[in-house]
Amino acid sequence: MPQTISGKILSVAPMMDWTDRHCRYLHRLMSAQTLLYTEMVTAPALVRGGARHLLEFDPSEHPVAVQLGGSDPAELAEATRLCNDEGYDEVNLNVGCPSDRVQSGTFGAVLMKTPDLVAECVAAMIAASNVEVTVKCRIGVDDQDAHQVLPQFLETVSAAGVTRFTIHARKAWLQGLSPKENRDIPPLDYDLVHAMKAAYPHLHLSINGGIASLDHARALLEAGLDGVMIGRAAYHTPSDILLAADEVIYGIPGTKTAEQVVQEMHPYIARHLAACGRLNQITRHMLGLFAGRPGARQWRRILSERGHGPEAGLSVLDEALAAVTCAAA
Repeated sequence: MPQTISGKILSVAPMMDWTDRHCRYLHRLMSAQTLLYTEMVTAPALVRGGARHLLEFDPSEHPVAVQLGGSDPAELAEATRLCNDEGYDEVNLNVGCPSDRVQSGTFGAVLMKTPDLVAECVAAMIAASNVEVTVKCRIGVDDQDAHQVLPQFLETVSAAGVTRFTIHARKAWLQGLSPKENRDIPPLDYDLVHAMKAAYPHLHLSINGGIASLDHARALLEAGLDGVMIGRAAYHTPSDILLAADEVIYGIPGTKTAEQVVQEMHPYIARHLAACGRLNQITRHMLGLFAGRPGARQWRRILSERGHGPEAGLSVLDEALAAVTCAAA
C-alpha cells in the first residue's frame, strides 16, 4: 500500500466501463504510487457465473484494489477468496452505486439503508481475506438525514472490523436521478466528512466527489483527511492528475511527460494486438492524455476515427502523437 510519512493516500475511483485493466495499466505508468481500483465486479458474477476473467490484471498495476458488489455475506466471502487468490492488495465493498441495475441486486447505495447487513457482509469478507477489506459509501440516500445516518453507518460497520472508508460526499437518490445525475446534482457536503474524521479519528477516511485537481486534493489532505479519491478528472484529464501525483502527494521527485507515457504504452499495446485485441480497446482510455494542449483535438480525432478497425495498429498511435508534436512546435 503506498504511504507517505503521514500515511495519506491518493486513489483513482472505481468507474464502470472506464477503469478496466487497460486503463489501470496506463494510469500506473503515470503514477507509481496512486492506488488504483477495478470497475465494480459483482460477487454473483464471480461465484455463480464463474466470471473469474473479470479479475485479470497486470502485475505492474500494484497497488491495485478490487471493488465487489453484493449483499449476501457468504457469497461475498467466496468472492473475496477468489480476489485474494488473484493477488489484489485490497478488497472494497460498494455501498455507493445508485444505478437501477445495482439496486435490483440489492447492493450498492441502497445498502446505506441496512448498515447491519453491511456489517454482516464485511465481517464475512474479513474472515475470508488475507488483505484489508474496505468500504466505499455515500453520506446517505433519498430523504435520510445524512448527519444521523452516516455516523450510525460508520459505527456499525467499523464495529465489524472495517477501519478504512471512502465517502462520496453526496447523497444518492435512488429514484428520479440517473447514475450520471447522482454524480452532479445532490450537493456536496465536505463539512460532514471532515466532521466524521474529527468524531472518529481512529478510522482512515478518504473523501470522494467533485475533486478535479491535485491542489484541491492536497488541500483536503492538509485539512486532516486521510485520503482523496478522484474519479472523472483522473480519467478525462489524467496528465493533470496523475503525472505529478507522486511528487505533489507522495513527495517523490520526478515526473514523466505524456509523450513518454505514449511511448511506454507501445509494448503493452503490441502484446494486446498480437493476442487479437483491438487498438481502441486501449486507446479509448488515452483520449484525454493531451487535454488542454495544442494538438489535443487532432490526437482525439485520429484515435477515435482510425483506432476502431480490426486492422488499426501502432501506426495510428504514432500518427496521433506526431500531430501533437507538430502542433506544439
